[in-house]
Amino acid sequence: MKRLTKNNKATSAKKASLKPAAPKTVRKQRRTTQPEHNASVVPAFGLHNMKPPAGAHRRRKYLGRGPSSGHGKTSSRGSKGQTSRSGRATYPGFEGGQMPLIRKVPKRGFTSKFKKEFQLVNIRDLARIKEPLATLEVLEARGVIKNKNKPVKILGDGEITIPVSVQAHAATGSALQKIKDAGGKLELINV
Repeated sequence: MKRLTKNNKATSAKKASLKPAAPKTVRKQRRTTQPEHNASVVPAFGLHNMKPPAGAHRRRKYLGRGPSSGHGKTSSRGSKGQTSRSGRATYPGFEGGQMPLIRKVPKRGFTSKFKKEFQLVNIRDLARIKEPLATLEVLEARGVIKNKNKPVKILGDGEITIPVSVQAHAATGSALQKIKDAGGKLELINV
């Protein structure tokens, strides 16, 4: 390394004074506000600038193209066997091939698909609403039945003293007798 002496220091100072001063760098100011866009100018929309939305098209997964592809050998299906086969689907309750529990349990009885489910109304319910005409709409409005579109059956539990005209799809013999004894009548609607 060169040692600086008095003479060397003087010459280096002279050389420094002879060099032109470096120009000051001026930083460009960033634009703080967004440029004003004319809202009335709308880009033309047509076949030339239509494109599908992002993510609408995905590249095909290439399978069985060697270990370096990451989808080689078992082609992203894990190990061999039942789970790797195409069209493999198991139903709820599948027990891996052993005899399912549902087939082991004994079964009895019969459920008819033509069974009619009635909304049940007792004579005491008709006495409680105190209406001379008990149509399906009135029964629904008073909260005796939940749905006027489902069939209604009158049962004979309770007593009634006021005459009432009742609309229903079915009735028991005792209910019909109690309504007639009170001076009312029953109008049957076809189910």
